[in-house]
Amino acid sequence: MNISELARRLNVLPDDLRAKLPELGFSIGAHAIKVDDRVAGQIQMAWSEMKRRLRLQEKMESQKAEQERRELRSEEEQKPIILPAVITVRDFASMLQLPVPKVMQELMRSGIFASLNERLDFDTASIIAEDLGFKASLEDKKQEQVVNVEAEKRLSEVAGEETEETLKVRPPVIVVMGHVDHGKTKILDAIRKTNVMESEAGGITQHIGAYQVERNGRLLTFIDTPGHEAFTVMRSRGAKVADIAILVVAADDGVQPQTKEAINIIQSSHLPFVVALNKIDKADVNIDRVKGQLSELNLVPEDWGGKTVVAPVSAKTGVGIDSLLDILILTAELNEKVIRSNPNRPAIGTVIESHVDQGEGPVATVLVQAGTLHMGDDLGVVDSLYGRVRAMRDWKGELVKEAQPSMPVKIIGLRQAPAVGDVIEVPADVAALKKLKIKPARAVEQIASIKHTTQQIEGESGTKQNCKIVLRADMLGSLEAILGMLDTIHHPEVGVEVVSKGLGHITESDILSAEATGAIVIGFNARPTTTAEELARDKEITIREYTIIYKLFEDILTDLQKLLPSETIITEIGKAEVLANFKKTEKGWVVGLKVRDGKIKPKAKLRIWRGEQVIGEGEVLTVQIGRGEVKDAKAGQECGVGYKGKTKAEIGDLFDFYVEETKGRLLKLKGIEAR
Repeated sequence: MNISELARRLNVLPDDLRAKLPELGFSIGAHAIKVDDRVAGQIQMAWSEMKRRLRLQEKMESQKAEQERRELRSEEEQKPIILPAVITVRDFASMLQLPVPKVMQELMRSGIFASLNERLDFDTASIIAEDLGFKASLEDKKQEQVVNVEAEKRLSEVAGEETEETLKVRPPVIVVMGHVDHGKTKILDAIRKTNVMESEAGGITQHIGAYQVERNGRLLTFIDTPGHEAFTVMRSRGAKVADIAILVVAADDGVQPQTKEAINIIQSSHLPFVVALNKIDKADVNIDRVKGQLSELNLVPEDWGGKTVVAPVSAKTGVGIDSLLDILILTAELNEKVIRSNPNRPAIGTVIESHVDQGEGPVATVLVQAGTLHMGDDLGVVDSLYGRVRAMRDWKGELVKEAQPSMPVKIIGLRQAPAVGDVIEVPADVAALKKLKIKPARAVEQIASIKHTTQQIEGESGTKQNCKIVLRADMLGSLEAILGMLDTIHHPEVGVEVVSKGLGHITESDILSAEATGAIVIGFNARPTTTAEELARDKEITIREYTIIYKLFEDILTDLQKLLPSETIITEIGKAEVLANFKKTEKGWVVGLKVRDGKIKPKAKLRIWRGEQVIGEGEVLTVQIGRGEVKDAKAGQECGVGYKGKTKAEIGDLFDFYVEETKGRLLKLKGIEAR
């Protein structure tokens, strides 16, 4: 056979074949043109064996590299660990990736008898984490505050234009903050004698609302901020337009992580505030315990010699509500010099909610901060004309003709929905604004500017799997909050890609966009139009509708969990030396081994080493000691092993045994698990 023909069959260049042949034990000369057919057959067999061994070597190196990556990843996930200021035992165990009983056992060793849902402070949790082999550090939860520079500048300019003669006392704007489920909305219910909470999905306030009540001839404006932790940005926004804050703390639950967040927002905004100690009607409350917790945060109650006003109330029974209102009026009177504005100038205010209504078009809830807003007034934001006041409704839904300072109104007649936080005002020169080209929907621009996880992190190995979504919401505040939650998802292998986003109903274009990108369509308080629903059915596009934001987030985490690739875990279990090769079987061979280390068991995989090279692999079928089969053979024992494989082992060869396990990985994001 010609050398060139042999090289062609082996898929290699003739010169490379000649160079490799001496390593395989064939000496045919550097200039040989032909080889004997019998020798050619031997070369082909030797070449196949060489290639097989190379493949085995590559596989083993790949397994070793994957094992090292897994151990490194495991080490990175576990050490160090970042813990919040307060955490439950269940969540603590989850973050440590340890069984709950083990964590509780360690707590008991330290003399701490805690239930599953009991909260641990950081100092306690860090000590226990250290005992379990973790190095804990405190989570730095700086509030991400969306600052509208133009808005603040414009409001400052307006305030600077006024004099003592033009400024008049206005109703105080009061923001209600605190931990979820501590009764913020119920307190407002008791104050305004309405029942807003029952209309909110899941009992959690989904949108910022503003309300006015009268007490002893004085008007008070309340802003209700959403309580779920996803709405940190909304809570921050609520504090910006407020004069006084109410910090709601449940007497039975005490200070919680979100309580501390609210305190940080209030203090950074330099707001005077009152602590409303709610749920005092419960039998098991300990008011002094809660006051002690507040004192630890430098909020010492007045009756303990401090300056913090603590008002015990019960939103359920109404006890203390009137007293709370009197305290708020007194606080407003003490700060009367700053709670003033000029009602006789063109109106200016802040947008606290914005959305597109099916019947009314773009609407915005505006808190008037200076001047008086009238029916028919033109409205501008920055340098764009946004429309004219066609109608105004107060918080009760009644039509009003004017809105004075500190009055929240829903404005109808806008050309487009402004962005939440925008300063909207009656312009001095309407004609100048009309000459300018109106910017395309600032609300849409703000939506586009909100960050979310879409980019692939540089230096990642492999391709990142993205869960693609088309997102529609009824209000800008909700959309902002959802995208803010999605921005917390950071994972090297999976992520969320928002293909398109907007306000209003789900339309045909959303369905077509989802079809083109393989996305799912998500509507938050937004339903598909009839044609969009039919198109989705034809195109087999999934549409999901939600009314509770954290349910949406949980479902997305579940989707990401499914995308997360499984990992193969290689566990070395034993080593053995070949003492004898007994016979060949239909599937492989039967050999006699002496176990040098670990153990051997059926179904384990094996590698065969001859000297420094891996020459074969296989799988253990049976393990025998004497004449009977056993479950395993341990170090020091001699045994017979039947294995499946093509490679014949010789006396002196070494066997490596390992278990290969493929399992799905648990998605972990900052202590959050997909379940």
